[in-house]
Amino acid sequence: MKNLLIIGARGFGREIFNMAHDCNGFGSEFIIKGFLDDKKDALDNFNGYVPIIDSVENYEIQENDVFICALGDVNYKKKYVDIILSKKGEFINLIHKTATISRNTILGKGCIVCGYVGLSCDVKIGDFVTFQPFTCIGHDVCIGDYCHLNTYSFLGGSVSVGNFVTIHTNAVIHPHVLIEDYSTVGASSVVIRKVKSGTTVFGNPAKKLDF
Repeated sequence: MKNLLIIGARGFGREIFNMAHDCNGFGSEFIIKGFLDDKKDALDNFNGYVPIIDSVENYEIQENDVFICALGDVNYKKKYVDIILSKKGEFINLIHKTATISRNTILGKGCIVCGYVGLSCDVKIGDFVTFQPFTCIGHDVCIGDYCHLNTYSFLGGSVSVGNFVTIHTNAVIHPHVLIEDYSTVGASSVVIRKVKSGTTVFGNPAKKLDF
């Protein structure tokens, strides 16, 4: 039996704690050992959660430990994943029992696939990608590492998404569109053309935002 540690004990960490109880392998392949977070009081006034054991930086990995990173910010996710990887820690995938994954679809390590997510056929997913509930991914989509796709986002067939991309709630990406590295798609946006690296787009049709 593996002992799962959840990186992050804030709001998203609590969501992942609850979700993990309904994931494939819970109780038969893994149990939840605790949280890793440097904010020791993050769970104060919340009931029914496993404890915060230590910070990511200070935690000493034990036999049978496995990890999942419950951080929504793609850059912080990379930072804390790298710390655990440098200690030879092992990450698993959390896949909710209601998620649908079709034939020939490949997931990397450390992925989170929440409830009612649909991953169509022949999809390629990198490492440490999060799919919030009701996300829908079309056929032949390719998604890089450390991406975060929020609730009800939709990617049409043959969309290509780079690394460290955030796609917010209800965004729609038309088929064959390229979303380059470190870009952000705003909530309820409709993307019909390439999103260049490092840019934020918003609207219908989505256009670059300048800050």
